[in-house]
Amino acid sequence: MATWMARLRNWLPAGGRLSDKDWAGRHRLLTVLLGLCMVFFTVFGVLRNAGVQELLSTDGLVLVALMAATLLTNRRVRSLAVALGYVSACGGFVIVCDGLTEAHFTFFILIPALALYRDWVPFGGFLVGTTLHHAGFGVIEADHTFGHHAAQQHPLVWALLHGAAVLAAASFQLVAWRFNEIEEARAEEHLSESQAQLSVAFDETPVPMAMFATDGRLLRTNAAYRTWLRLPDEVPADFTVRDLPLRPMMPDEPRYAQLLTRTREPVTMTRQYLRTDNGAVIWVQTHATGLYDRDGGLQMIFVHCNDVTEVRDHEAELRHQVRHDSLTGLLSRKAFEHDLAEMLAAATEPVSVIYLDVDRFKTINDGAGHTTGDDVLRALAIRLTHVVPAGARLARLGGDEFIVALTGPAGAGVQVGDNILASLGEPLAVGGHELPVACSIGVTTATGAISADDVVLAADTAMYAAKRAGGNRLQVYTDELRVPVQQKIAAEARVRRALAADPRFTLPLWFQPVVSTVTGRIAGAEALVRMRTPEGEILSPFHFIGAAEETGLIVPLGEHVLRSAVEHLLHWHDRLGYVSVNVSPRQLAEPDFVPMVASLLSGLPGLDPSRIVLEITETALLSSTVDVSERLTVLKQLGVRIALDDFGTGYSSLTWLKSLPADIVKLDRSFVAGLAEDQRKASIIQAVLWLAQSLGMSTIAEGVEELADWEALRAAGCPAVQGYFFSKPLPAAEFDVMLLQSHERSTFEGVHLHETMGTAVAG
Repeated sequence: MATWMARLRNWLPAGGRLSDKDWAGRHRLLTVLLGLCMVFFTVFGVLRNAGVQELLSTDGLVLVALMAATLLTNRRVRSLAVALGYVSACGGFVIVCDGLTEAHFTFFILIPALALYRDWVPFGGFLVGTTLHHAGFGVIEADHTFGHHAAQQHPLVWALLHGAAVLAAASFQLVAWRFNEIEEARAEEHLSESQAQLSVAFDETPVPMAMFATDGRLLRTNAAYRTWLRLPDEVPADFTVRDLPLRPMMPDEPRYAQLLTRTREPVTMTRQYLRTDNGAVIWVQTHATGLYDRDGGLQMIFVHCNDVTEVRDHEAELRHQVRHDSLTGLLSRKAFEHDLAEMLAAATEPVSVIYLDVDRFKTINDGAGHTTGDDVLRALAIRLTHVVPAGARLARLGGDEFIVALTGPAGAGVQVGDNILASLGEPLAVGGHELPVACSIGVTTATGAISADDVVLAADTAMYAAKRAGGNRLQVYTDELRVPVQQKIAAEARVRRALAADPRFTLPLWFQPVVSTVTGRIAGAEALVRMRTPEGEILSPFHFIGAAEETGLIVPLGEHVLRSAVEHLLHWHDRLGYVSVNVSPRQLAEPDFVPMVASLLSGLPGLDPSRIVLEITETALLSSTVDVSERLTVLKQLGVRIALDDFGTGYSSLTWLKSLPADIVKLDRSFVAGLAEDQRKASIIQAVLWLAQSLGMSTIAEGVEELADWEALRAAGCPAVQGYFFSKPLPAAEFDVMLLQSHERSTFEGVHLHETMGTAVAG
């Protein structure tokens, strides 16, 4: 029995589980309905001519119930008062209706109404009150309680029947009540589980997260948020965003509540804050999501924060690296070009550009090393920073080139350029030493619509003009200065086109004979390159060799000359002793030059390598960045011969003769011209001939144009000569005719040789 009762008790609804808020709302509704029932009952009783006593007694009981339901504090007592008030109202209604059976339906109507309390006290009170009403009034006033004879004769029986019917109706309410409680319990269980999962996800995540009310109150934080901002584990209830140790660097920025109210979409913003607890400036990326009520009103703000200070600092460092030169810290070329374009587009005043290039910087690098060269560039950048006015753009374009851009009157650029030259009058402090440095400066001033590239090119052109004039000076750009630049560009284009086509046709070789003073025959020839234009015009090296040297095209051009010269030598194998080819400083410095010569010789096993002569000028030796002696020694090991060209024009010719592994010395034309009339020249040539012979070298005199000079050289014992007295450089076909005639004849008289070769040249 006890077990059965326990099961029943467990199955029955618990009752009294409504929250105070929900209970108050339902109680208010039932109380108002009770008041309306009293008014309805009074009006209905008057219309039915009910007795005054009946009306007053019923209204009095209902009124007492209303007062108790309103004034008392205990909610079960208040709900019981409402239930008894309804019993009184229903009982009075039955009496006024003279026990009409349909009037008893009101009791059934109020059963589900009182079930809204979901409490046993008012619900049970109503059931008990209903049964007692039917039993008591059925005995006292049977004719006013029951509307039929059988009930009036047996009121207690019918009271029990009515009570059972009411209880039966109530049982379905109990079932519905219990099912609701089961569903609510299940929902609460699921909610508790979800809340537990949310709490774990919220509290344990390493990302700082917090919840804020719309007025800024801090509702909830996770451990990461508190650790990040050094907050206590228990934050005070009145703690707001204004109490956080963060102050926005831009306080006029919109608040998240404003943004979320306006857009109703999640908001992500990155802002800079000052941490008031340690004074650090940080960048914080905040993702804010709003929680809204049914009406769309913002109730709560959920945020998670990321301290992205390191990321922003790294991005700023990358932007700085892109915009600044790593060696000097000045603007980079790309950043300068971008800023100059903006200056030209927005300027209301002329824009001056100053282009600087360090004079003889290569000498500093080669003599003191690249580390010292870098120190010089850094020191120069500091000096320029002090001279250049505020607001100007100062950049290092690369190498030893710097550039400045500033706005101002037309003469502002020249003034700044003069100040730079004046500042460089004082040596630079480099590595504990004072190092003098000079610069060539070009200045141009731009007004109106003009591209940044054109402005820089103009300043660059002016700078090169200053450098060609000796350096350590300033040159202002004029249109006349661009002519040499345009010529250089045109020359470069011609060389590229010629190399891209068939070089045998576009870059033919001409040959100038080298004549033996002993036999009068052609002993060898110097190969000289020419250029054939698309129009058929033949251009001398003056029109393109300089551009080839500056652009590096001299390397493929020189290889073509060497290979083509060897091909002609093989063609004249039984008539020409050797062929000589000029080697430029740029070629000699190339690491692939010696392997290229070795590869060429290895492909011609039947050719004596000594029949190939490589001519090196003294200026090439002086300007070369490699160990010339070592490189020439390697070439000598391949079997080729080395000729020292333009001997006597350098700074230390005798030193070169002693230190270099040369085979031939070519006397410069300045020593040969007028030799017969100048005894001092004759003495010098005699000394050079003796010195060369003592060092095991042969000698060739260049620039022989007069018979007297030819005879003087022959008398002095010079082994070979070269010059217009015998022939100017000739195309290969004409040289072939001359070579054939020289092979068939042999003469020792200069006049006879001159007449013979002159006839060949005229032909």
